[in-house]
Amino acid sequence: MQPFQDIRVLDMTHIFAGPFSTYQLAVLGADVIKIEAPNDPDKTRKAGVAPALNEAYYGTSFLAQNGGKRALSIDIKTAAGQDILKRLAKTADVLVENYRGGALDRVGLGYDDLAAVNPKLIYCSVTGFGRTGPKQSDPAYDVVIQAFSGIMAMNGEADSPPVRVGPPMVDYGTGSQAALAISSALFQRERTGKGQRIDVSMLDAALMLMSANIAAMQSNGEPIVAHGNADPSFAGYAAYETRDGQLMVGVWTNKQMGKLFRALGDPNRAAAVEATRRSEIASRRDDDAAFMASALMAKTADEWEAILNQAGVPAARVRCLEETMMHAQLASRPVLQRYPGAEREDMPAALPVAGYTYAHGGPALMGAPPKVGEHTIKILTELGFKKPEIEALESDGIVATKPPTRN
Repeated sequence: MQPFQDIRVLDMTHIFAGPFSTYQLAVLGADVIKIEAPNDPDKTRKAGVAPALNEAYYGTSFLAQNGGKRALSIDIKTAAGQDILKRLAKTADVLVENYRGGALDRVGLGYDDLAAVNPKLIYCSVTGFGRTGPKQSDPAYDVVIQAFSGIMAMNGEADSPPVRVGPPMVDYGTGSQAALAISSALFQRERTGKGQRIDVSMLDAALMLMSANIAAMQSNGEPIVAHGNADPSFAGYAAYETRDGQLMVGVWTNKQMGKLFRALGDPNRAAAVEATRRSEIASRRDDDAAFMASALMAKTADEWEAILNQAGVPAARVRCLEETMMHAQLASRPVLQRYPGAEREDMPAALPVAGYTYAHGGPALMGAPPKVGEHTIKILTELGFKKPEIEALESDGIVATKPPTRN
């Protein structure tokens, strides 16, 4: 049995952060129903590297965090659509939404409205800045939060302008925070019998990703500045060129530095650094870095990775994603899983599922990402709608069973 088996989640989110939070519940067994407008489905359905998939509202940007969900297409701006949503909310355990500026409140589908229908409902809102404060109504995407939070200013080289982190780390970090909050609220409900109102902020999530930096800045009052691939005070925490390829060394303790220098052939330097006080280690940095830069040129990055890892020193050749995907380490883990339909042209062969495993009942990709409105008929039937009613709703444009005809 998976942890969220028999838990129903209404997913009224789009783009990355919200859908990733519900995806994490889906791979742990929840019945996640993705709710989209008939003529305006999730924008990521049209985004990706395969034009044919984009045209089919099945873009790779959508596929990445929507596997294992069911899809219901309804127009919640209509009274009939709102009625369907309320009927569905009666059967749900969780609702997740990321509309801006209280849009659901304005159509009678806010927390108070749905808590009146289902007092045990856990209602989670994901927004750029949260539901309080002067920026509560401001729009945001991952890059906007990277800019506002200080992440960009800390990224890049010391003499370069701020640089955004390439992958949407804030989106996925926010989704992870939301999934944790929802999971905890479900556990809390088991003890109290009460529903919950959750307010998730992308900005708050970004700050959580920088916890150590925030603590440091408050301690000494100095701004955190970008320093590229080299720690400004510790030579062992930096990237170095080798005879072939770049090597990232992740040494942080004096003991590890001693192991590193012995592996590089200098036992005297190893003994010296092990005897150095941590508070004085910065005074050695330039000399140690110069030694490392020279010594590491003797072999390739792959050779050094093997040698240093064998000696207990954290280090890795800097790889591109394609190389990482082909490494035997990934084949030994279930982080990437196949799904129905993966064999079709242009489709990803496997999708990321979760960064952990269970001994039993763990995360699994049980179904393909849904097409627009793919499960509309089945879900409405489960709610008690008869075939003529569903046909009338579709004829009136209130529900849909397929993608829009206009792109």
